[in-house]
Amino acid sequence: MSTAEFTLMLTRNEEYLKPFAVTLTRDVETAKDLLQETFYRALANKDKYNVGTNIKAWLYTIMRNIFINDYRRKAKQQTILDYTPNEYLLDNQQGAITNTAIVNLQLKEIQNEIHQLPAIFKRPFMLYFDGYKYNEIADMLNEPLGTIKSRIHFARKLLKEHLTRY
Repeated sequence: MSTAEFTLMLTRNEEYLKPFAVTLTRDVETAKDLLQETFYRALANKDKYNVGTNIKAWLYTIMRNIFINDYRRKAKQQTILDYTPNEYLLDNQQGAITNTAIVNLQLKEIQNEIHQLPAIFKRPFMLYFDGYKYNEIADMLNEPLGTIKSRIHFARKLLKEHLTRY
C-alpha cells in the first residue's frame, strides 16, 4: 500500500476520531493535539498496519494508548517526593500538648443538642448512632422502615440547624 493511499484512509477516518479525542480529553485544543499525534504515529508505523484490517479500530487503539500514556506521564510528574532528612525531629525534646478543653466543650454542646431533640427523633437517632441498621431499629421500635429513615433524617436536619458552627 502506498503512502498516498494510507494517508487517504487516515483522512477519511478523521471525522470519527475527532469526537473520540474530545471525549477523552474534554478539551478541544488538547483533542486536536491528540488527533495530530495519532496521525503521526499511524504514519510512522504504517508498516505495522495489515491491509484489510479495520483501520478505524487500529486508529482508535493508537489514540487511546497515546491518551493513557500521556495521562500516566502527567500523573507521575505531579507526584512530589520529599527526600529532605527529618533528623531534626530526633533531637526535639518538646512534646505536643493537645487542648482538650475546646474539644470537651464542643462535645458537650453536641450532646446537649442531641438530648434536646424530641423523643420521637432522639431514640431512633441514638440507636442509629450506636451502630444499629435501619431495619434493626424498625424491628426494635415496631415502626415501618420508611418512618425510621425519615425520623433519623429529620433528627440530623434539626441538629444541623442548631449546630451551624460545626
